[in-house]
Amino acid sequence: MLALSRKKNEAIIISNNVEVTILEVKGDQVKVGITAPKEVPIYRKEVYLQIQEANKEAVSADGMEELRRLLG
Repeated sequence: MLALSRKKNEAIIISNNVEVTILEVKGDQVKVGITAPKEVPIYRKEVYLQIQEANKEAVSADGMEELRRLLG
C-alpha cells in the first residue's frame, strides 16, 4: 500500500486517467472527488464487496437454481 499525505485541493493521479482530489477535511472525515473515464467503475469498498458476494451467490448451485426458476 502506498500512503500519501495530501492537503485540501491537492490531488493524485492513478494510471494516467484517474484523478483523486481532496475536497474537504473535517475532523476524522475526508471528502474526496474522483475524476475518471465513464468506463472505469468506482465503488465504495463495502458496496463492491456486496456486489462480489451477490455475484458469487448467482453462480452457486442455489443461485443457478433460482435463475432457472425465474427464467421458467
